[in-house]
Parts: sequence; C-alpha cells; structure tokens
Amino acid sequence: MIKMLLPFLIASQLTVTAEAQTVSFVTEEYPPFSYREGNDIRGAAVDQIRLMMRGLNDFTIDVVPWARAYSQARTTPMNCVFVTAHTSDRDTLFKWVEPLLVDRNFLVKHTGTSVNATTLEEAKPFTVGTWREDYTETLLRNLEFPKIDVANTMSATLKKLMNDRIDMMPLSEPYLDKLIKEGKPLERVVLLSRQVMGIACHKDFPEDLRQKMQVALTGLITDGTQKQLFQQYGMALEN
Repeated sequence: MIKMLLPFLIASQLTVTAEAQTVSFVTEEYPPFSYREGNDIRGAAVDQIRLMMRGLNDFTIDVVPWARAYSQARTTPMNCVFVTAHTSDRDTLFKWVEPLLVDRNFLVKHTGTSVNATTLEEAKPFTVGTWREDYTETLLRNLEFPKIDVANTMSATLKKLMNDRIDMMPLSEPYLDKLIKEGKPLERVVLLSRQVMGIACHKDFPEDLRQKMQVALTGLITDGTQKQLFQQYGMALEN
C-alpha cells in the first residue's frame, strides 16, 4: 500500500513546492507600461500583473535593464519577463500569458532633422538605434537594416536620438504619444510592426499556474478592466 501511494505523494509534493515558490516578474523602465515612481513600481502593465496575481501566488516585480530581464526569464525558473513581444523566434523559448496589449511600433525621428521615409525600404539607409535583446533588434536584422546601433537600454537609445547620434529608433505608439504630450520633439516616420505583447515565463514554469494566470488576465480583458487601466495612463488600446 505504501509503495502504491509513494508516487502520488511525491507528485503531490512537487506540485505544492512549485506553487509555494514566489513568481519573479521582471521588466524594464518603459513608461507608461512599467516604471519606477519613488519607491513604487507603476504602469499599465504592472497594474495588470498585480490584479492578475491577486489570490493566485506570491510574487515580486522588479525593474532592471531589458537584456537582464529577458535573460532571467530564459534561464531562471519561476521568472517571467514583461512586456514581451510574442514573436515566432521566441515562441518556444517561453510559456506565454497574453495579451497585455496589442502594440503598434513606429520608427521615429528627432523633430527638425532631415530624416524622411515613407516605407521601411526607404528607411534602410539611415542609422536606426535599438536596445539589447529587444524584439526590435531582431526585427531590424531580419528586415536587413544595414546600420543598427544597439545600446543597453531604451533610455540610452532615446538619448542618442535626441542628441542626433542616430537617425531613428523604434518606439511603442502609447509611449511615443506620451513623450509627445510631454513636449518631446519626436515624429513618426514609418510603421515598423504591429505586435502582440505579453508575459513570457521560463519554459519550466508550472503549467497549472500559467493557466490560472491566463484565465485571470482574460477576465481583465473581458470585463473591461484592461481598457480602463490603459485609459487611466492616458493610452488607447487598438481594437
């Protein structure tokens, strides 16, 4: 009898252990999705994470450079990175909970420069900045942009653009709109991509917990909470 129960007891213990572990969510400084405000971490995506995880599991949220956040989710169990573009090359690298949003990403320029393009092909002669391990780095390479400048963070890339050290950079439409409202001299040049953005968890993340997270996020979308959160942060979701 004991021998018959042993496999069940071991399996039950593994499940309890997995669910008892804290989930570590990591993201980058990228308002209005995720950003530090004093000692607090805020943002439209951060608020969704907190509501999604309510009553499900212990969790933490931290803001670090994107390359580090991405690497942690790739290599460390119980780690998830957001807001992550769900691209074909990343599909099997993670377990996914989505969508946090559907985003349009534009190549943008510093207002007043002579940069001009109406298509991605016309944009290729220019130097385009991006940041390490962001999906736009891979996208630009796949599109065969010849002049790609890769920085460590999005803010470093934006600083280069404002100092005219690069010609263009990719920016999420909600963040671009926020910067323009704040008076940043930026202009859209051409649409780069339309992308589903979500939460990418380590490939060994407990499947039962992932499913519960997905149900909770879907509920936020269905009852209108996700849309309300984006409106609170001055953003509009695409239909």
